[in-house]
Amino acid sequence: MTAMPLMSHAPDFSAPASRPWSADQDETLCCVQVRQETHDVKTFVLAANGPRSFRYLPGQFITLELDIDGRRINRCYTLSSTPTRPDLVSITVKRVPGGVVSNWLHDHLHVGMALGAMGPSGAFTCFADGTAQSQAYLFVSGGSGVTPLMSMTRALHDLGSDADIVFLHCARTPADLLFAEELTMMARNMPRLRLAMVCEHHLPGSPYAGHLGRMDAHRLAHIAPDFLQRDVYTCGPAPFMAAVCGLLVAAGFDLQRYREESFSFESLPVDSASAPVNAQTTDESVAKTHRIQLQKMAGTFDCREDQTILQAAIAAGFRLPSSCSSGACGTCKTRKVSGQIEMKHAGGIRQREIDQGWMLPCCSRPTSDIVLDR
Repeated sequence: MTAMPLMSHAPDFSAPASRPWSADQDETLCCVQVRQETHDVKTFVLAANGPRSFRYLPGQFITLELDIDGRRINRCYTLSSTPTRPDLVSITVKRVPGGVVSNWLHDHLHVGMALGAMGPSGAFTCFADGTAQSQAYLFVSGGSGVTPLMSMTRALHDLGSDADIVFLHCARTPADLLFAEELTMMARNMPRLRLAMVCEHHLPGSPYAGHLGRMDAHRLAHIAPDFLQRDVYTCGPAPFMAAVCGLLVAAGFDLQRYREESFSFESLPVDSASAPVNAQTTDESVAKTHRIQLQKMAGTFDCREDQTILQAAIAAGFRLPSSCSSGACGTCKTRKVSGQIEMKHAGGIRQREIDQGWMLPCCSRPTSDIVLDR
């Protein structure tokens, strides 16, 4: 990555409103501040090159495009910032042992450095149509999964909302708790924001006096006795979210009111792309089949119209780069040489890239024979 000259990113409040950030026109963000949140978590504050207004829904993510050790890597990070403060965005990243991107960000991303970005994207938000969808929430987070829920809470706070929120944050130790002081400050301004912290282990000398242990049905009922009447949003490691969902199901919770977000696309299984996209298609003879040619790999395979190209490639034994398998991150981006596809992406590709012939195999189905530049 190349360092950029330092510049002032302070907004000029006397100037006309800046135009909104557009992923189709704006490609680069500049790091303007690094905050050490805990011993292994940093927040990176990012600005556009020139006045821009970032418009997004609290809980959405951006996709970073990074060059690391000669490889182009795309990775998605939830925005921990709030769109009610539109001049900057921020991501909060936990260092993961062996994590290629998280370790690179912690070790190398510094003030003045530029990095490619796309988005925002994503549907995990309590502001589905731009306004809060409920008056009673239970936000449940584990570790750095607090970021989308923090974005939502910051937005509700800035908007003067009187929403009834139980904010439940779980961490390994008191030293791993994120944003505890800011949440306490917001709770002073929002009488119906109630906080609960749960740590698995105590630390010698720590002043922490909150809950100890793991989340279970008894503790959940104690913290939020009326959780059956709340809209639940949860984010964290996959086992954590599965445990929370299991507790809710066992209590008879209506899962129509449950939302969860995986903040780590790397946690998805490699073979997750092999399941049929259209579960209603059970007779393979009904779906028309097309031939997919990988030009550089000198390989071909068949793909039904009810499969994505990535699913068919994996089933045929070809290893194509992929991550989210939902059209969100852009990792599998490939140039299409010829043929027609139906693509339903989730923000992982720009319109101008589509116009130039690029596509995402993970969310594209063929409607003719296809030749890919791969």
